Amino acid sequence: MMSDVRAEPCHAAAYLVRAAVTAPSPYNTQPWIFVAEDEDRGVELHADSARRLPLTDPSGREMVISCGAALLNIRLAVRHLGFNPVVEHFPRPSDPAFLARVTWGAYHRPAPEDERLFGAVRRRHTVQGPFLAEPLPPSLAEALREHAHEAGATLDFVTDRAGRRHLAELVRRAEDARRSRPEYAAEQRRWTWWPGEPRYDGVPGGADRTHPDVTAFAGRDYVGLTRMFPAPPQRRPSRTGPVAILSTDRDDPAAWLRAGEALQRVLLEAADQGVMAAFHTQPLEVPSLRTRIRQTLSGGAFPQMIFRLGYPPCVRPLPRRPVAEVLKVTGAATSTPT
Repeated sequence: MMSDVRAEPCHAAAYLVRAAVTAPSPYNTQPWIFVAEDEDRGVELHADSARRLPLTDPSGREMVISCGAALLNIRLAVRHLGFNPVVEHFPRPSDPAFLARVTWGAYHRPAPEDERLFGAVRRRHTVQGPFLAEPLPPSLAEALREHAHEAGATLDFVTDRAGRRHLAELVRRAEDARRSRPEYAAEQRRWTWWPGEPRYDGVPGGADRTHPDVTAFAGRDYVGLTRMFPAPPQRRPSRTGPVAILSTDRDDPAAWLRAGEALQRVLLEAADQGVMAAFHTQPLEVPSLRTRIRQTLSGGAFPQMIFRLGYPPCVRPLPRRPVAEVLKVTGAATSTPT
């Protein structure tokens, strides 16, 4: 199998990148750049700071988490091709945007679990709005917790009524603050487009007309529906689905990258069972609210991601940038891409 993939220079790197770019990112910014030598020795993962959201994500935390999710996809793609991935995190300390280098290790037959997760890479999609009423398998929550733990993170489901109400209130406060400030609305509009101006990144405004307040957890208002309809025609709090918080014991770029890998393992395990996620990271983008969540809901650990899970009524895949746009091929040792 590998001989077919490596038939052309950097063909294997392109294969890895095609898997990597399916990872989720805020506003579908796809904030990554990949670098490979034409000898196909592996692939480098760099954060693309030009795609960081300066207001929503000033520290770059969510950008690095997104890159961590892409890194997990690369690992799975290498294993799918029959090799052990050799991963070096932050290979150049003087360059914090250089997040990881992945090279080919020894031949190793793919494990069934890795193959199963890799098979879900292109089935995983982000969802907006309510889920179907069908309950999730009872065993899924524990399986997702184990995946997060194996990747060095903690996944807590907010199951008690008071905790869910408290978290929903914090999401509501953060989202209301975003909607009331023109600069945040402008940043969001820069990553929203309409059918007449198609792009390979961002969020297509016509893809989902669901009111962002239809569930118990406020969603991002990409197309300004709340300006025209302050309240949804109907509310469906029963279709919110289970709500989870992914946390880490530290809060630095290394922990963010680890959180991204853990998040993607969780999302792929869920997607393998037809379950998708809707993200609600708004309060984690407000320092005071993030501290509240850490103190009251994540047991002192640093919350990195908030999301709901459920069976989607439909799936609308978001566009992805082509490999040629995100993969830089060099003939020798690389320098940081600009």
